[in-house]
Amino acid sequence: MKNQNSEIAFLLQQCKENNQKAQLAIYNQYYSAMFNVAFRIVNDKALAEEIMQDGFLSAFTKLDSYSGNVTFGAWLKKIVVNRSINELKKNSNYKTESLNENFELVDPNEEESLSVNSLKAEQVLKIMQGLKPNYKVILTLFFIEGYDLEEISGILNISNENCRTTMSRAKESLRKKANEYGA
Repeated sequence: MKNQNSEIAFLLQQCKENNQKAQLAIYNQYYSAMFNVAFRIVNDKALAEEIMQDGFLSAFTKLDSYSGNVTFGAWLKKIVVNRSINELKKNSNYKTESLNENFELVDPNEEESLSVNSLKAEQVLKIMQGLKPNYKVILTLFFIEGYDLEEISGILNISNENCRTTMSRAKESLRKKANEYGA
């Protein structure tokens, strides 16, 4: 892994010097993962491809702002996630829930069983596609992309309380759909 990190660091230095071969090598290293990240959020192959391409262009033009505090892949992933969510918002497919009704505080350390243990990952992903867009996004960021609730609230630009409430509602919606599916 350390060898791969030094190889990426070398390629990134070459990218800063506008070396197209290095850019292609970085692209080849990450394009599949970044496409999958975008696709899981926007659920449209053409749009995911466009978001992924824009993410790479943005990363290459803003490479001087990459501090190295996180891996390049994590930095690039955050760019792609943000672009994906912005695209959803722009297309009005994504709406956050109002806190006016049924506000409840959820303990983020509380482990909740989704009662989908007997389902395969592919089935869970299929069930998630049927959820409201904001539920799908928050569950994808949490379960698939591995962000914690604080990071998600920052990405979605919502309060921590709203994030916890939306997560709770999304999990409950997933549970109900899973039960309908026969879990």
